[in-house]
Amino acid sequence: MAQPAEESQRERPLREVIRDTLRSRIFEGHYAPGTRLIERDLASEFNVSRLPVREALRMLAQEGLLAERASRGSVVAGLSEKDVEDLFDVRLSLEVLACRLAAQRATPEDIERLEALLDRATDALARGSINEAHRENSEFHDEVTRIADNGFLRTALEPLQGRMHWLFRHVTDLPELVQEHRDLLAAIASGDPERAAEQSAHHIGKYRQQYPDTV
Repeated sequence: MAQPAEESQRERPLREVIRDTLRSRIFEGHYAPGTRLIERDLASEFNVSRLPVREALRMLAQEGLLAERASRGSVVAGLSEKDVEDLFDVRLSLEVLACRLAAQRATPEDIERLEALLDRATDALARGSINEAHRENSEFHDEVTRIADNGFLRTALEPLQGRMHWLFRHVTDLPELVQEHRDLLAAIASGDPERAAEQSAHHIGKYRQQYPDTV
């Protein structure tokens, strides 16, 4: 029986612990697109009432990772070719802006946090922990958004982050991705917003070209 860690239960709402566990399963391929997630079964698995499970499923639906089907309830969503194209269009607009603002607003402590994330990703790769490396690289993008310190930008990006992280999971050359992020970090650390924006656009365009035609 899978149970959220006791420490996590004390520090964070159950719905968030369950959401993060289910999200990881989706990212790691344990739940393929079309898989039905049954509220009562998950409540039994996590040894909780159905309420936090229901809330966790709702949060994942808001991220676009689940779809509601009238006859089936919550199922794991997929991304069509058009969905992927649309998502890259949004990334190009919003993430470039986030990097531009981060270059203007990052403190030395912010730069240290970004460096630490990439160092942990490198360490995870050395240990063969691919899923951990993926998580650190995804968190790098989330941290850039936080550093940008624009409430409207963050509100626009948050509902898309689940799907964006799912896109990141399709990157197979993780050492190259870490290096791309180090180049982006250097641009942000330079304090030059134009350099940061240009590097971000290059980064997104590169992986847009490499991405599979369909998901």
